[in-house]
Amino acid sequence: MVMAAEPQFHVLAVDDSLFDRKLIERLLQKASCQVTTVDSGYKALEFLGLREGVEINDPDAVSTSPVIHQEVEVNLIITDYCMPSMTGYDLLKEVKESSACKNIPVVIMSSENVPARISRCLEEGAEEFFLKPVRLADLNKLKPHMMKTKLKNQKLEEIETPSKDESGTVAAVVEPEVKNLTEI
Repeated sequence: MVMAAEPQFHVLAVDDSLFDRKLIERLLQKASCQVTTVDSGYKALEFLGLREGVEINDPDAVSTSPVIHQEVEVNLIITDYCMPSMTGYDLLKEVKESSACKNIPVVIMSSENVPARISRCLEEGAEEFFLKPVRLADLNKLKPHMMKTKLKNQKLEEIETPSKDESGTVAAVVEPEVKNLTEI
């Protein structure tokens, strides 16, 4: 009997603290996620293909073309709020303003419990706001957000891929009725 494999989710984890990056990476891997970690908001934007070589004076800056990054499907971004140069809030705004990445769920985490900060992030489009240290129980709340992204991407692929009839010619594409994505 062959069991269907659980979908593999890809999470981009952003934190300037090596300890916190390693902790979140291990927790996400325990939750069967593929994880990419970066240490700044600028590197996250570069990985997503939204910025190329933003930090020119950074010797560790990744220098790759955005085309490569567009092939990597990111199902969720989890980012620290307090980081130098670009805060998690700034990263959230950049992602939500991007037409290519606006549907990627963003989760903010912080060691500071500041209600105004939490409200501001949630109003700007963050899916969740976790207080550090993040626990495995917190990460269990992320699966529904990642599933929404996976379903949206699958639906878009179905709409964009024309179907062929038996003779191999492209058949007329009938666009499915688009339902409210929050119901999915």
